[in-house]
Amino acid sequence: MDTTDFQELVWAKGQELYRDMPWRRDTRPYYVLVSEIMLQQTQVDRVIPKFEAFIEAFPDVSSLAVASLSDVLKLWSGLGYNRRAKFLHEAAKKIEAEYGGVFPDTLENLMSLPGVGANTAGAILTYSFNQTAPFIETNVRTVYFYHFFEDTALVSDKELRAVVETTVDKEHPREWYWGLMDYGSYLKKQGAGRIDKSRHYKKQSSLKGSVREVRGRIVKQLALGDRSLEELKLAVDADDRFPGALSGLLRDGLVNETNGRLHLAA
Repeated sequence: MDTTDFQELVWAKGQELYRDMPWRRDTRPYYVLVSEIMLQQTQVDRVIPKFEAFIEAFPDVSSLAVASLSDVLKLWSGLGYNRRAKFLHEAAKKIEAEYGGVFPDTLENLMSLPGVGANTAGAILTYSFNQTAPFIETNVRTVYFYHFFEDTALVSDKELRAVVETTVDKEHPREWYWGLMDYGSYLKKQGAGRIDKSRHYKKQSSLKGSVREVRGRIVKQLALGDRSLEELKLAVDADDRFPGALSGLLRDGLVNETNGRLHLAA
């Protein structure tokens, strides 16, 4: 597909399919960081109310940095993949400690933050600083696979990035990527785009019946207060997944044990 035709199509679809989101209304880097970390494994509709509650509790980097991890985990409960909350908390503390509370604005410095990889850093540069920093995520893959790789069985991100970099609108990268995201979301709902073409994409495993499901139950219960091991087992309806779930939370530093009582990390 010709670059000019592709750009015109994405702009048209972006206007037609635009989705209103709080981190689009206000693109300060802290808001974009929180939203990007939340969106890594969670759908937009579930993220929006969680994002709004999170921002109400921790309106800026400094308030998040001084909060206890347990309070952060309580707000995060229900989103799953609770290590993301810990990374976000640690990122805020690093911004305060190493950058004087000023949000970094280079790819290298952003990637020094816990939980921030190249694509998350690219998203922050694009959305908050309106810089041309091409990045790849599921919706981007969907759009480009549909228009540029229809007859290709498997596509690496390296191959994809080369096309993304040559077709990105360098004058308006922020709005361009919003258009890509909304168009990609639409294509996925239509069953188009074939994300399984990606050499890097891995389908998220089902929550039901997983150790991850029990981890979430444990965090949810400990958000209500500390528990003895037996009390916790009873509260989460423990089965053979429980030992692995609890040991993983302890290992990740999300849960601690003090005087025989289990509680969210302080």
